[in-house]
Amino acid sequence: MHITGGCHCGAIRYQAEIDPERVSICHCTDCQRLTGSAYRITAPARPGSFTLTSGEPRGYAKYGDSGGLSRQFFCPNCGSPLYRTDGDGGAFGIRVGGIDQRRELTPKKQIWCRSALPGVENIETLPRFEGED
Repeated sequence: MHITGGCHCGAIRYQAEIDPERVSICHCTDCQRLTGSAYRITAPARPGSFTLTSGEPRGYAKYGDSGGLSRQFFCPNCGSPLYRTDGDGGAFGIRVGGIDQRRELTPKKQIWCRSALPGVENIETLPRFEGED
């Protein structure tokens, strides 16, 4: 599937080819801190398909819970998380929130569930509103 996307302020744009069947939710503590939320949803880009079409993200490297090196990239203007690469820069994990076609993507698995926050298992029972209450 061909996707396009970018940051919240529009300074950074990208395109890539992804496999929608590989979209996943990560509950690791790094993803919780990076999103300021309970988990992160990622779509892996097919090798060699990720291209920046405008802007220049900033990044930093950190060893994750798995022990592997993870390079995180974000917009230097608005701070939007954009994607991560592995230590070699070969595997791209694109943050679903920045993908223009995100409504077409459904997570197919969850990882690092031992770090999942209480209350995220089933939100179906929570009251729902179309806008802010």
